[in-house]
Amino acid sequence: MISRNVTIRNNVGLHARPATFFIQKANSFQSSIWVEKEDRRVNAKSLLGVLSLGITKGMTITLIADGNDENDALDGLCELIDTGFGE
Repeated sequence: MISRNVTIRNNVGLHARPATFFIQKANSFQSSIWVEKEDRRVNAKSLLGVLSLGITKGMTITLIADGNDENDALDGLCELIDTGFGE
């Protein structure tokens, strides 16, 4: 199990379209992946779970992955976030 902190930089945060891209990317990996904000942890492959965190621009979240492709999963998700979801 590994984890990384990442700061959301895109203007709308992790809502609607960016969250959909995030979920699709998370689902492309076999590992179990979670998003943690403060004291709440949700499944990164669940759109409702991710949206329920209310992640906005400037927030730092923790991504946690556990599985055979955990490094690739966090690399891919961090890259997606760092590029601003193509916005």
